[in-house]
Amino acid sequence: MQLSYSQKSFHKNKVIAHRGAWKSNNHPQNTLASLRQAVALGCEGSEFDVWMTADGILVVNHDSDFMGMPIETTNFKELLTKNHENGEKLSSIEEYLAEGKKQKGTKLIFEIKPSKISISRSEEVAEKSVLAVKKMKAQKWVDYITFSYEGGLKVIMSDPKANVAYLTGDKTPAELKEAGFFGFDYNIGMLRKNPHWIKEAKDLGLTVNAWTVNQEEDMRWLLEMGADFITTDEPELLLSIVQK
Repeated sequence: MQLSYSQKSFHKNKVIAHRGAWKSNNHPQNTLASLRQAVALGCEGSEFDVWMTADGILVVNHDSDFMGMPIETTNFKELLTKNHENGEKLSSIEEYLAEGKKQKGTKLIFEIKPSKISISRSEEVAEKSVLAVKKMKAQKWVDYITFSYEGGLKVIMSDPKANVAYLTGDKTPAELKEAGFFGFDYNIGMLRKNPHWIKEAKDLGLTVNAWTVNQEEDMRWLLEMGADFITTDEPELLLSIVQK
């Protein structure tokens, strides 16, 4: 059985706020404001996306560019010349983790974005991500997810106790188990086509998550199928279902 970091105070309601809880209050995605809102709602987790700048700084943003500046080929100082719509600067990973550690109810679902430059850079981002989490002593708060299979393997190698889930949908539960993954986090459409993967994953002791689940029908189906987590842009809706 895989050893992992644990903290009993985290919520257990399956609700993962996608890029934070941004929609209902019109917060920019992947900001400290959307993270705080996910925490205030009491979500089990708040997901965020991480890229590496040209000068090796890990930053939180969904798209590969920030206000028209390509993150991977732009220095951090230059990225700080622009703001999110709410006035926030682009968060470094240290700033984001520091905010997340102010509470002990909501986990931080750390998505390592695959580099558009090279696989080796994806692996470097993964390695630096683990180092940053360790430096911030945030291991108990963080679960990792990634579309980069190689990046996921690098996290597992760098921290065998870390929880790492794979996003792409091109590996069977058995393949993920063999490679040391904690579980999968596959698109809802992929799981609708392959519902047997859910049972296979559960039988293997893997966790099941799905993205991005915004329809009530899909939420209820996943709950009936025994999903461990559900990633959604509508955390308030999912919370209202699981709390009934």
